[in-house]
Amino acid sequence: MKNGIKILIFSLMALTLSACFEKNPNLNPSGEDELKSLEVKTVLDKNQIHFKDLIYVPIYSDIYIDTNNQKHLLTATLSIRNTSFNDTIYISKIDYYNTEGQLVRHYIERTISINPMGTVNYVIEKEDNSGGSGANFIVELSAKNAEIKPLIQAIMIGQFSNKSFSFSTDGYSIKKEKSLEKMVHH
Repeated sequence: MKNGIKILIFSLMALTLSACFEKNPNLNPSGEDELKSLEVKTVLDKNQIHFKDLIYVPIYSDIYIDTNNQKHLLTATLSIRNTSFNDTIYISKIDYYNTEGQLVRHYIERTISINPMGTVNYVIEKEDNSGGSGANFIVELSAKNAEIKPLIQAIMIGQFSNKSFSFSTDGYSIKKEKSLEKMVHH
């Protein structure tokens, strides 16, 4: 009986401790990194790609919250949405830059795909202040259809005292290419 109680107490302690650790928001239900799970397994035929775009997405790792220039850290989510009912989009670059314009990290090593009407969200934790108030993502995407219109945004959330707040920013195309050959055939 004593061993049963010890096992029960140990199990409850283990359960309590495991509940103290936050779950990584960037893992899919299988426990794999969300971006890694979307990697394309085959080589894309570049002749079939008729749309390429380079998107700039502003991110705020922190903001000033009072007249004393006190900074407050924010959680940011990069959201990439495929608005097509029929076409897959391919993401070949997700790079994170800081306020000074220095590359902080590459988020993907291999091209990933987002199915029609699919979305991928990637969270930059509140404690990650490597970007600063002027951080940004550069996202490079492509598609077989020259008329595709993906939606790329960032959502920032924070809390100060007893108040919570959130805001979003939109991605902006800084270098779009459409294949004229594909457009002529339509």
